[in-house]
Amino acid sequence: MKRHCTAIVLAAGQGRRMGTAVQKQYLELKGKPLLYYSLKVFEDSEVIDDIILVVGKDQEEFVRAEIVEKYHITKIWKIVSGGDERYASVWRGLEAAGSMETEGYVFIHDGARPFIDEGIIKRGYDTVLKYKACAAGMPSKDTVKRVDDQQFAKETPERKYVWLVQTPQIFERSLIIQAYSRLMREENINVTDDAMVVEQMMKMPVKLFKGDYENIKVTTPEDMEIANVFLGKRLKKV
Repeated sequence: MKRHCTAIVLAAGQGRRMGTAVQKQYLELKGKPLLYYSLKVFEDSEVIDDIILVVGKDQEEFVRAEIVEKYHITKIWKIVSGGDERYASVWRGLEAAGSMETEGYVFIHDGARPFIDEGIIKRGYDTVLKYKACAAGMPSKDTVKRVDDQQFAKETPERKYVWLVQTPQIFERSLIIQAYSRLMREENINVTDDAMVVEQMMKMPVKLFKGDYENIKVTTPEDMEIANVFLGKRLKKV
C-alpha cells in the first residue's frame, strides 16, 4: 500500500543573484511563474498527496491568488511564511507537516527547480521506502578539485565518487522532523541542504538516486536562458 507523501516546496528565497526586482520564483517562464512548473508536477503526481508551500513574509495571499487559485493547484494543504535562511524555511514547512496525524514521507523541493518530473518523484519514492533518507543528484560530468584557502588544488577525487546534489530530498516524516528539531537547538548552524541535516544530526547516511541533468536550479539570468530552452524542448514533446 502506498504511504502518505507530502511535498514541501520552498519559495521564500530572495533571489539576489538574479538581479531583478521580481523574486526569481515569480519570474515568468513561457508566460507562467517559475514556481508554477514544480507545483504543477506535484499536483499531477500519483505519489504526492498534499503540498505545503513556503513563501516569503507577507506573500501568502499574493501566492494564493496569483498562483494557487489561478492555476488550480488543489493539493496545497498550507501556505506558510519562511525564515531568513533556507533551513529556517524548511523548519516552518516541517512544523506544518508535523501537525498532520499521519506517518509517511516528506519530499523537500526547491521551487526554483521547475524541471522535476514524475520519473524523479517515483524514483525517489522507491528509494526512500528502502533507505528512509535519500536525495536526487547526478554524477558530475566535470573533474572536481578540492582546494585550500588560497585556491591551490589539493585533491582530485575520482569522478565516479562525485555527485551534484539536487532536490527533491526525501525522508521518513518522523526522521526529518526529529533531525531539524535538533538542528534548531544548535547555536551555530551551517548546513547547505536537508541531507546534511540528517547526516549531522542523526548520524545517518543518505542514499543518492538519479535525478536529471535538466533538473537545474534557476539562480542567475543565464539559468533563465537555459530554462527557456529546456521548457521549449519539453513543450514540443506534448
